[in-house]
Amino acid sequence: MAKPIVAVVGRPNVGKSTLFNKLTGQRLAIVEDTPGVTRDRIYAPCEWLDREFMLVDTGGIEPFSDDIILSQMRRQAQLAIDSAEVIILVTDMRTGVTATDQEVATMLLKSNKPIVLCVNKCDKVGDPPPEFYEFYNLGLGDPIAVSSLHGHGTGDLLDAVCDQIDFNKVDNIEEDRISVAVIGKPNVGKSSIINRISGEERAIVSDIAGTTRDATDTEINNEHGKYLFIDTAGIRRKNKVTDAIEHYSVLRAYMAVDRADVCVIMIDAVEGFTEQDSKIAGYAHEQGKACIVAVNKWDAIEKDDKTMQEYRKKLETDFSFMSYVDYVFISAKTGLRIDKLFEMINKVAKNNSMRATTGALNELLAAATARVQPPSDKGKRLKIYYMTQASTKPPTFVCFVNRKDLFHFSYQRYIENQIRESFELDGTPVRIVVRERGGSTD
Repeated sequence: MAKPIVAVVGRPNVGKSTLFNKLTGQRLAIVEDTPGVTRDRIYAPCEWLDREFMLVDTGGIEPFSDDIILSQMRRQAQLAIDSAEVIILVTDMRTGVTATDQEVATMLLKSNKPIVLCVNKCDKVGDPPPEFYEFYNLGLGDPIAVSSLHGHGTGDLLDAVCDQIDFNKVDNIEEDRISVAVIGKPNVGKSSIINRISGEERAIVSDIAGTTRDATDTEINNEHGKYLFIDTAGIRRKNKVTDAIEHYSVLRAYMAVDRADVCVIMIDAVEGFTEQDSKIAGYAHEQGKACIVAVNKWDAIEKDDKTMQEYRKKLETDFSFMSYVDYVFISAKTGLRIDKLFEMINKVAKNNSMRATTGALNELLAAATARVQPPSDKGKRLKIYYMTQASTKPPTFVCFVNRKDLFHFSYQRYIENQIRESFELDGTPVRIVVRERGGSTD
C-alpha cells in the first residue's frame, strides 16, 4: 500500500526545512536564513510510533509575488498540497501572524484537506507566550508550539498528523492482482508498453481514480493472470528538471514504486544504460521490490546472433549492484516478447513473496557451512546457530550467531547466494539480518 503523503508548507523562512530535517532524522533539505532556498520539493519517509508516511518539503509560498522563481515555487507547493493527505502549515512565533500567513491559510482551507497548524521557533521550554494565541485567528484549530531547532513539540505535532491519517485504509485491489510499476527515464516507451498490453490482449481495462495517486492505473486481466499496471512519468536527471509538473512527476514515480509488487525498469535499447537508470533501479532495490529490466525498442537495433548476449553481458556489469535482476528484450511497437514479460512478472512476484521453512533453511545452512567454513579471527570462529525467515517482500532471513563482527560481508554474500540457488530467487532482493544471541540486529 502507498505511504500517505504529508506536505509541509508555509511562507518563506519560517523554518520548514529545519522542521523537515528534524522529523525525518536526515539532513536532506538545505537550511539557510534566506527566503527561497528550498525551491524543489524534497520528500523522505517519516516514521512515528510504527506508522509511516511520506513527508514532502516545499518552497516558501508568496501569494502576491510576480517573481518567476517564486511563482514557480508556489505552483510546486500547490501540486504537493493536491497530492497530500494531510498538510502541516508552518508559521513563525517570532514574527507573529502576517498577511501572507492569512493568504496561505485561506488557500489551504480551499483544498478541503486536514490541516495541522505548527507554530515554529517556540524555543523556550514551558508555557507559550501570550503572542502564541494570536495564531488561533488563522481559523485552523489549535496551534501546536514547536521548536524545529531543538525538537520541542515535534511529538505532539506528529501525533496530530497521524490522528488525521487512516492507516487502515487498504487499496481496493484484489489480493491475487499483481501491482506492476513501469519506471524509467522519459521517452523509453513506458506508456507505449501499457497501451500495447491493453490493446493487443483485449484485456479488461479500467481507470481507477485515487485521491492520493495522481496517476492512472490500468487493470489488465489476461491468460497470464490479473495485474494492475501503474504508468509513471519519466524520471529525469535533477539538473534537467525545470518545469513544476516534472518536479512533481518524480515524486509520483517514487510513490508508484512504493505501491508496486514488481518494478519493470525500462531502458531504451538505442540509448543504452545511463547513470539515471542506475538511480531509478537503486530506489526500487532499496524498497525491496521484485525487479525486471526491460530493454525496449529492440526492433530498432541492428543485430546478429551475438547481439543480445553481448548486450546482456554489458547490462550485467551496469547493474552489478542488482545481480539478481532478470532481463527481457522487448518492443512496445511490435509486441515482441510481451508474453515473456508477463511470465517474468509472475515469476519474480512469486519469488519476492517466497517463504521457506526453518527446517529447510537450517539444512541449507548446515550444508553451506560444511562446504565453506565460517571465518575466524584471533582464534575465535563464527558460529551460526540457526537461521529463520522473518518476512517476505523481500525475503528476509535472520541468522543467530555468536559474534556479529565475525560475520563478514563476503560470508553473508556466500550465504545469500546459497539461499538464492536453493530456492531459485531470481528477480528479488534478499535481506540477511544478523543477530547475536541476546544482542541486537545488524
